[in-house]
Amino acid sequence: MNSLNKFALGLGLSASLLASSAMAAEDTIKVGILHSLSGTMAISETTLKDVMLMLIEEQNKAGGVLGKQLEAVVVDPASDWPLFAEKARELIEVHDVSAVFGNWTSVSRKSVLPVFEELNNILFYPVQYEGEESQRNVFYTGAAPNQQAIPAVDYLMAEEGVERWVLAGTDYVYPRTTNKILEAYLIGLGVSPDDIMINYTPFGHSDWQTIVSDIAAFGSTGVKTAVVSTINGDANVPFYKELGNQGISAEDIPVVAFSVGEEELAGLDTGPLVGHLAAWNYFMSVDTDENADFIDAWQAFIGSDERVTNDPMEAHYIGFNMWVKAVEAAGTTDTDAVIDALVGVAVPNLTGGLSSMGANHHITKPVLVGEIQDDGQFDVVWETDGLVLGDAWSDFLPESSVLISDWRAPLSCGNFNVETGACGGAE
Repeated sequence: MNSLNKFALGLGLSASLLASSAMAAEDTIKVGILHSLSGTMAISETTLKDVMLMLIEEQNKAGGVLGKQLEAVVVDPASDWPLFAEKARELIEVHDVSAVFGNWTSVSRKSVLPVFEELNNILFYPVQYEGEESQRNVFYTGAAPNQQAIPAVDYLMAEEGVERWVLAGTDYVYPRTTNKILEAYLIGLGVSPDDIMINYTPFGHSDWQTIVSDIAAFGSTGVKTAVVSTINGDANVPFYKELGNQGISAEDIPVVAFSVGEEELAGLDTGPLVGHLAAWNYFMSVDTDENADFIDAWQAFIGSDERVTNDPMEAHYIGFNMWVKAVEAAGTTDTDAVIDALVGVAVPNLTGGLSSMGANHHITKPVLVGEIQDDGQFDVVWETDGLVLGDAWSDFLPESSVLISDWRAPLSCGNFNVETGACGGAE
């Protein structure tokens, strides 16, 4: 064979390989998973990566989506907030994912918002957050403040008789904004500013002795005191240990946490924490057939009947099933078509009933308050009568109370001012 023929054959083989590669890529729909697998948030986020892999595997066994198999693309932003934006861009531009499931902290979500808007992709965000946001490319499947923080405070006032409040959080946007809302809410109910103590600590904070002593002193006036905790990540471990070390029980000063669930408690001696509280939209202990099936599937997938489930896992379960249903309804993974199809989609949640996607890109969820048990599970002590739609803009902040979000035509706005009649643009 002469060199010209060899060259032609080589070109033919290269073209054939490229065509095969392109066909293989077209045979799958790529789904991005953007969760920290290292760093301070790995304690909470690694499980969310795993549950997404399980959901994708189960969907593939059921035939995939639009006749194609799903392909998970996993990246590790390593609890590095700017790196989240880089990894999101990589998922969209390099790997050509159709949607992304990920982020935990609000600072990481804020980091990626411009990327999803610029590249017109979809993010499903599965964690409780501070609200004050509605972005066209983001679907918020975790709790807004009216689905967690406000009901938790109402419960503590009505059922525990709490009159003094410690708002303790990690020093970033979610705790600060949530506590700004809670402070305004409490003052609006007649609580004196002198009866509100606010404290922030860095990510990964480990020395809690002085802060817990200050909390004990604040709660020693004879007036019922509670801690509302927006502490995130692995800092929760030494915080709860120090509560136990100083003998602060739930009877003395109850703590209601918004970022501590079954996964976080799995690394703690829960004995001294029995009776402390958490507010979520799901607990593993919920007794429904849907939840039992989910737990069985999760423990079989992960290969351990000791592994727990938690609220952000259920949020991914809901969000993923909503995405599948919207893609199938749209008949395409095209971003604009799927965004339009998602509004109004309803799928089963794990606590019973259907959760639906609102026009503000938030979902309907029940609100539950649970007490920590000595086995690391929660006993549900209170829940809302029905489902609550997440509110993108708080009614308790003057600058937000005049804003609404509705991404349907003709409004198509994330922060429409009802007083001025103007859209301020997507947040």
